[in-house]
Amino acid sequence: MFLCLALLTLLPATVSISPGVKVELTQKGIDYGRQLGIASIQSKLKTIRIPDISGTTNVPAVGKVKYSLSGLQLLDVGLPKSALDLVTGSGVRLSIGDAYMKLHLRSVPSAEYELLKFGRKSLEKQICPLVQTAVSELNPELKTMNVLAKVDQYAEIEYSMVSSPVISNTSLVLNLKGEFYNIGKHQEPPFTATDFSMPTEANNMMYMGISAFTVNSAAFVYTTAGILSLYITDDMIPKSSPFRLTTKSFGIFVPQVEEKFPDLPMKLLVKAVKSPTVTFEPDNMTIQAAATVTAYAIQPNATLSPLFVLSLESSVSGRVFVSGIKLAGEVTLQKMNMTLVTSYVGDFRVRTALLHQPQFIKCVFPFTERLAQGYPLPMIGKMKLVSSQLHILKDYMLIGTDVQFMD
Repeated sequence: MFLCLALLTLLPATVSISPGVKVELTQKGIDYGRQLGIASIQSKLKTIRIPDISGTTNVPAVGKVKYSLSGLQLLDVGLPKSALDLVTGSGVRLSIGDAYMKLHLRSVPSAEYELLKFGRKSLEKQICPLVQTAVSELNPELKTMNVLAKVDQYAEIEYSMVSSPVISNTSLVLNLKGEFYNIGKHQEPPFTATDFSMPTEANNMMYMGISAFTVNSAAFVYTTAGILSLYITDDMIPKSSPFRLTTKSFGIFVPQVEEKFPDLPMKLLVKAVKSPTVTFEPDNMTIQAAATVTAYAIQPNATLSPLFVLSLESSVSGRVFVSGIKLAGEVTLQKMNMTLVTSYVGDFRVRTALLHQPQFIKCVFPFTERLAQGYPLPMIGKMKLVSSQLHILKDYMLIGTDVQFMD
């Protein structure tokens, strides 16, 4: 018995474009899929309820006899010979051979060896279609892939296939769009994905390649949504921090602020000048960002008094890792150039020591918190990633992982 499991149901009717994400299933992963498939088929077959069989038949040397096979109970199902193969250019082929079933009969008439042969043929006619049905039910599992995964209230990521699966005799590769969009508004960024080639690996069940395009499309989405332009207030800084968003704290770096506006709370308007740019080099992820910071003193009557405007050109390095079924990370400031654009308190020397305050960095770079929360990876059903490893290569990240499906 042979069956091809179709993957083309995941393919939209669109023109092929370069993928942002690639998912490769290795022979090790195929073998694991076979084990799951056979276990699922066995489980389904064990639920079969076999009806009583009765009728008449001619038995050699006996003649015409009536028969009745009742109380048929399925004790065990065995599928000792099975294989799951990749058919180049076609799909996945599951083959099953030498299947057996152990049955219990409550009653059987005379000439039982002949009737049992007849009963076996009758059972095969009933059971074979059930096996076909059980196997075909594996197909919908492929449709559970999170083709459109919500990230947060601002963004979602699309994992639809952009071309037919690439199938060889040792691996299956899915080319996915891997693009972030604003919720409900799919606006294309002013750049496109560039195809990349993943290295030949076979130690893990599955490999994922995530391009710089995917990450940069996220930056574009958050910039478009206005997330990278926001007000920062003192209540957003941890209470345990000695640095406060007040004229007193800022007075350490800009004395005129405290002199002209003593003991007042402050507010910062951080506004991205353009979308951050993410680049991947071997073992290194770098984020380039440009923004302006406008500082205000909050008067007792809630009036905002402008203090100064700074221009920031920054570079941060990122560490990315797999957390559960998400891709997460954290950043470290590498360098930052800060220049004074406008001052309402008189000229002053810009001191970069302010920028190395962890709380200030977190406020000025709000995407760092979003990165720490993680982004959903392409998944099928209740998949769990096991022993995942991530490497940053030229223009993309490579995740090697084993998988486990939860009940």
